[in-house]
Amino acid sequence: MTKLPSWLAIRPRSLSTRFILIGVIITFVIALHTFDSPSSLRTSDWSSILSPHQHHSSCTPEQWSSGRWVYTPTSDLANLTRPEQALSLAGFEGCAADREYKWHLGTDRKERWGRFPNVSSYRWMPSSQCDVRPLDGAAMVKDYGGEWRVVFNWRCAQFHPFAFSSHFPNFIDSISENHFFSLSCLLYPHVRATPNHTENTPYDHAWQQNLYLSPTSPLISEIAMPEGFSIKNTPLVSFRRVDLLLNGTELNALYHSPAFSIEPDDLDSQELSSQYNKAESVFGDDAFWSLSPSEYMPMFLDSLPDANYGTLVVSTAGHWTTTTLGAFRDNGAGKHAGFGILNVLAFFKVVIRAWAEEVQDAITEYRKNGGRRPKQPTENITAWVNIPLELAVDSGLQHKIPGQRFETEYDELLSSSSEFPDIHYLPIERPGRLRPDAHVSSDCLHIMSGAGVLEGWSHYIWHFVTREGRRKDMMTSQSPP
Repeated sequence: MTKLPSWLAIRPRSLSTRFILIGVIITFVIALHTFDSPSSLRTSDWSSILSPHQHHSSCTPEQWSSGRWVYTPTSDLANLTRPEQALSLAGFEGCAADREYKWHLGTDRKERWGRFPNVSSYRWMPSSQCDVRPLDGAAMVKDYGGEWRVVFNWRCAQFHPFAFSSHFPNFIDSISENHFFSLSCLLYPHVRATPNHTENTPYDHAWQQNLYLSPTSPLISEIAMPEGFSIKNTPLVSFRRVDLLLNGTELNALYHSPAFSIEPDDLDSQELSSQYNKAESVFGDDAFWSLSPSEYMPMFLDSLPDANYGTLVVSTAGHWTTTTLGAFRDNGAGKHAGFGILNVLAFFKVVIRAWAEEVQDAITEYRKNGGRRPKQPTENITAWVNIPLELAVDSGLQHKIPGQRFETEYDELLSSSSEFPDIHYLPIERPGRLRPDAHVSSDCLHIMSGAGVLEGWSHYIWHFVTREGRRKDMMTSQSPP
């Protein structure tokens, strides 16, 4: 039998002494490794292991956006010869939604087919700091069913993470509709979509679109649905257009109110367009579709079986132009001042505060009255300005203003204030900015499904709602009062 070193073979007066000695030895060995190894342990490594609040699956929006695109083809096809091949190139089995099907998949113009298969052969790999589950439509459906639901907020999206306790409520703008269509592909064949746009033409942009759990999905037996949930009537995801966060009456009222004024020190004086008197209406000639939070928040917070949303995903900025908001159009200012676009930005700053106040007040009042979601501890409203590249001043001009200016306003309002504890800004636009090839065939603003950009948004929002959001809730609940 091997003899133990004498310093371990001593006869202690008690068993506890031996444990103390062993602990000292282990600590000494770890200390040597820490100072000697090039990949030594750091204090942060220990804190992440020992912290009672640390969640295993962690990835901040900034860490997610710090990744890179990786070439990962899902098909052996060398080129696109039929529109339906775009599905297999993207790794889709099909898509539940049918509105502008070929346009969403980027196959409506044959002269643009040459970008396939490369455009569908990349996936986003987040920073190595991220620990996220692989993108999996079936796993998302299970979560939708049991833990979250989404509403793509009306061109603002209500997005409800999974748990049949909430759904994706609604999207806001047309890019949100791109996102909704992509999600209908990711979740297929486990979801069905309404309405049927093929049978109901012409369609109205104001129509609400929904994704429901398909009664033929093999996942049904694996989902713990809350009491009152209806496969037929309770949507997992809903979309409605809300181009400008508020409705026309509210926007005009804000425009004429003392809350909105443009002073020389509000903006960079070198970029400030010429001064103007307020017009009778803030709107120009461009059509838009928009709703008030007073109209969609009651739906968002409604109960089963008609609704059980848990997350509202808001995407906006695409219609904040000097043609939609014609009162700010200033041709005399010239291209250098964006024909008045910076005045639009000043108005946007006022509107997002009014929107955030109304949404937060609705959630606060809901909780005060005892409202809560089954299996969903909180309703997380994810405010997310979604501008893939740059926001054009209008479709007829080449002059553009960086979308980051709009995103900065959201970030400053929501990230540094405790006024809106249930509204979060997700700065995850960088992957889209790196993919100018991922636009639809007809313009450089909308994004096609299957290129990985929209799917990446769904991937991170799924992670944020089911992992980051819960971790933050847990940390808050465990913090001392």
